[in-house]
Amino acid sequence: MVDLKQHFWAVLATFLIAGSFISSEILSDVINPISLTLLRFVIATLALLPFILFKQRYRSALPRALPRYLLLSLFFAIFFICMFEALKTTTALNTGTLYTLVPFMTAILSIFVLKERVTQKLLQVYLIGTVGTCWVVFGGNIDAVLAFSLKSGDALFLGGCVSMVIFSVFMKRVYRGDDMMVTVFCTMLGGSLWMLLALIMFDEPLHWSLLETDLWLHMGYLSIFATLVSTFMIQKTTITLGPTKVMAYIYLNPAFVALILLFFKGESIPIIVLPGMLISLIATIILQRHSQTHESKVCEAAAN
Repeated sequence: MVDLKQHFWAVLATFLIAGSFISSEILSDVINPISLTLLRFVIATLALLPFILFKQRYRSALPRALPRYLLLSLFFAIFFICMFEALKTTTALNTGTLYTLVPFMTAILSIFVLKERVTQKLLQVYLIGTVGTCWVVFGGNIDAVLAFSLKSGDALFLGGCVSMVIFSVFMKRVYRGDDMMVTVFCTMLGGSLWMLLALIMFDEPLHWSLLETDLWLHMGYLSIFATLVSTFMIQKTTITLGPTKVMAYIYLNPAFVALILLFFKGESIPIIVLPGMLISLIATIILQRHSQTHESKVCEAAAN
């Protein structure tokens, strides 16, 4: 029952992240991406600040933790800038689908940086997920696949995904058993500092006054639910279920984006992309089964 509950939280976190692509698409044409990313991090930081200030354990951990997470937060921030900028020329469905490439790229980089062993079978499953991704992005158009005609926004967001991969992989290098609250706060605070510096360097205006009530609701969703809540859920479920199981749910991202667009914006799901979503679902199931099998073998080896 506990294991099932953790799976539910992992799926819910994936759903919250899927919604962020739609809110980001709505906000992307209103304010420049640097200012939007700064606002997102500032709100998230302020939301966590009272919890940090009123607990001695968190306050005393900040001086040691902040320097380690400061550089990492730059790559985290770059991902969101790329998302906002990319959504000016591409769609929420495309970015949500390209995001499913993160597990595959993370596995590849982990081989070189963390010296992790990734089995051939696991790489094949990631390849299956990549096929599903390509199917949705290219709309099932084989000619477009062969011509590799990505939209400019797709290519930019792909660069953002690389930045997220770097953040994820090197997070394992700098992690020192820090409290989850401190880790998330340092990441949000560091992101705020980097975005403030970028805003000054590129002389970009804030323009936060342009956000009307409904847009503030989208920004609140991005900052609180798609950033803070989802981050806590992912970290919590990763401790219980392991990274492979949690990461597998990323392949449900395109389906969640499509369903949110259908129910909240009335946008129909193109029939041509359904096979790609089905392939992504199959990749999720296989990764879950692969992870379960791997855990069983580890337990058997430990018992012997």
